[in-house]
Amino acid sequence: MTDTGNATLTGHVTVGFDGSVHAARALDLATDEAVRRETALEIVCGWPWDKHSRAGHGARDEAQRLYEASREVTERAAERARKRAPGLPVTPRLTTEAAAAALVGAGLTAALTVVGTRGHGGFTGLLLGSVSLRVAAHCATPLLVVRGQDRAPRGEVLVGVASEADIDAVRFGFEESRRRDAELRLLHAWQYPAAAPAMATPMAMSGDELARVRDSEQSVPRLAASALREEYPEVKVREEAVLQSAERALLEASQGADVMVIAAHRRTHALGLQLGPVTLAMLHHARCPVTLVPVPVDPS
Repeated sequence: MTDTGNATLTGHVTVGFDGSVHAARALDLATDEAVRRETALEIVCGWPWDKHSRAGHGARDEAQRLYEASREVTERAAERARKRAPGLPVTPRLTTEAAAAALVGAGLTAALTVVGTRGHGGFTGLLLGSVSLRVAAHCATPLLVVRGQDRAPRGEVLVGVASEADIDAVRFGFEESRRRDAELRLLHAWQYPAAAPAMATPMAMSGDELARVRDSEQSVPRLAASALREEYPEVKVREEAVLQSAERALLEASQGADVMVIAAHRRTHALGLQLGPVTLAMLHHARCPVTLVPVPVDPS
């Protein structure tokens, strides 16, 4: 990676940028996030050529031309961020790495990495293309995917809670709500368990069994928040448990949120790490930006 700035960054905000319209929106939101966190901004731009291209005088000339064009794009991005947030420390960088590897690597020391929905040039397909899906599958720190349309703030941070194991995502939601001075909505979607072999439908369960399942599921968001309420007394919390598929419940709720936070549950697969179906559905269809909070990889 070629560093065109001098700032030493830790706990900063990193954003992938390639000059596209979607990347410009991601840059603006990343700038706002850096200001909100009172930290620095790192802008990572990919060189738009194959570093294994043919050798020769003509190829070197073309590489130099593309390098100059990329450096200009990078500097324009930095200037855009500085104009949006005067005084913000900004470090623009060019990289010869593959786009996904560059962003995953840059994110190792970042408090937050930000990507857009699509791109071109050095970051082709950022997001929903293969590059961004690889970033989502391998990120070690929170990743913000800029989805939805620009709109006035709703004053709500939405956290999808699958179980008490999603405590890191819940904590991130509390912190995000405090930073934004917004209400925190903890949403747990659940369904009755699939019928056991001896049952035709879940309704074959006794009334007491159904009540125990319902009570257990409805307690999930309350239990997830209980350990953090005292730590974040200023955050207003709304807890909900709905009898609905997680994909539909979160998609509908995303229409009223400023940002959605979900735990990124990933499993090893023959083709590498794979994201779960709910995460993929939100990355493709949510009506607001989505923050993935990584959890330890499930080896099963």
